[in-house]
Amino acid sequence: MPSPKPAKPAVFNKGNEREPLLASQRQQRSSSTTTTATATARLTDGDRTTGDRDPALTASNDDDDDDGDDAAEPVLTPEQKRKSLYKWLGFWAVVGVVVVVCVVQAFKQGGGQFDWRRALAKAGGGGLSGALAMIAQVLTLMPLRTTMNYQYRYGGSTISSVSALRSSGGYKRFYAGLGPALVQGPIARFGDTAANAGILALLESNPWLSKLPSPLQTAFASVAGALFRMILVPIDTLKTTMQTEGSSQAFVILKQRVKMYGLSTLWAGAFATAAASFIGSFPWFATYNFLSKNLPPAHSTLTNLSRQAFIGFSASVVSDTISNSLRVVKTYRQVNHNSIGYRKAARKIWSAEGWKGLFGRGLKTRILANGLQGLMFSVLWKLIQDTIERKKT
Repeated sequence: MPSPKPAKPAVFNKGNEREPLLASQRQQRSSSTTTTATATARLTDGDRTTGDRDPALTASNDDDDDDGDDAAEPVLTPEQKRKSLYKWLGFWAVVGVVVVVCVVQAFKQGGGQFDWRRALAKAGGGGLSGALAMIAQVLTLMPLRTTMNYQYRYGGSTISSVSALRSSGGYKRFYAGLGPALVQGPIARFGDTAANAGILALLESNPWLSKLPSPLQTAFASVAGALFRMILVPIDTLKTTMQTEGSSQAFVILKQRVKMYGLSTLWAGAFATAAASFIGSFPWFATYNFLSKNLPPAHSTLTNLSRQAFIGFSASVVSDTISNSLRVVKTYRQVNHNSIGYRKAARKIWSAEGWKGLFGRGLKTRILANGLQGLMFSVLWKLIQDTIERKKT
C-alpha cells in the first residue's frame, strides 16, 4: 500500500500577516484543518496567558475559531426568542415607569413648568462645542485609538500592537478609518453633550425635578445620549473594522457579512454600544458634574484651564475603568467575520486570556488615550461653549 502523504506545512497570508484570511480563502477549510492544528500547536502556554502572540498566528487562529464551532450564532427557538423579548420588554417597562413617574411628579409638584427654549439653546450650544472639540481630538489622538481597538480585537501589549500596526502599513496605518471617525466622533459627541447640557437645563427649569440628586439627573442625560449612539453604530462598525483589519480589508469583510447576514449585521454590537455608552458616559458626566459643582471656582484663565483639565482627566479614568469590558466585547463582535453573540464573544476572550483579558484588554492604552481626550475635551468644550454663550448674550 502506498504510504500516506505528509501534511502540508502551515502557510499564512504573507502579503499582510496581521490581517485575517478572507472568506474566499476560508472556504477551503476542509484542506486547512491540519494547517490550523499545526499553527495552534506553536502557541506556548505563556502566549495564551499574556496575549502577546505572533500577529500572524493570532489572525489565523482567530479566523479559524470563527469558522469552527463559533462560525455563526445558533438559531434561537421560539421559546428562547419569547424569553428574550420578555426581558427587553420588562427592562423598557421599568425605564418607562420611572420616566412617567418623574414627569407626573414634575407636573403635580412643580406645576409643569419647563423652559424648553433655554433647554434647546443649551443643547445646541453644548452639542456644537462638543462636536468641534471632538474634531480636534480625532485628528490628534487617532493613533492611540487605533492601537486600543487593535488590542480589543487581538489582545497583546501596547508596544506589540504598535509594532504590528507599523509593520502592516507604516504610520498611515494608525489613521485607518479617519474618514468615518471624523463623521461618527463629532456627531456622537454632539449627542452626548447636547443631551447632558439640554436635559440638565430642562430638569433645572422645573421646581420639582431640579431637586433630584445630581447623579439621577445625569442618568437621564446619559440614557438619551446612549440611545442616540445606537443610530450611529454602522459608521462605528466601519471605523472600527478599518482600524483593526486595515482599510482595504474592512470593506471586503463588511460586504461579505452583509451578503451572509443582511444589513442588520452592521448594527452588531448596538446594544453593547448603548450599554457601554451609558456605563461610560454616566460616570464621566457624573464625575464631571460633581467635581464642577464642588471644586473651588477658578479666578484666572490658567487656573480655570488647570481645573478643567483635572476634572476631565479624573472623569475619563473613572469612566474607562468601569466600561472597558463592554467595549472589548463590542469591538470583538463588531469586527468578527461572522455573526457572534455577546456571551460567546465574552467566553472566547475569557478562554484565551481569562478575566484579565476581558476586563483589562487595552485598558492601559484606553486610560492614556481617553485621559488625554478627556483633558482636551473638557478644556476645549468649556472654552468653546463659553464663547458661544457670550456671543448670544
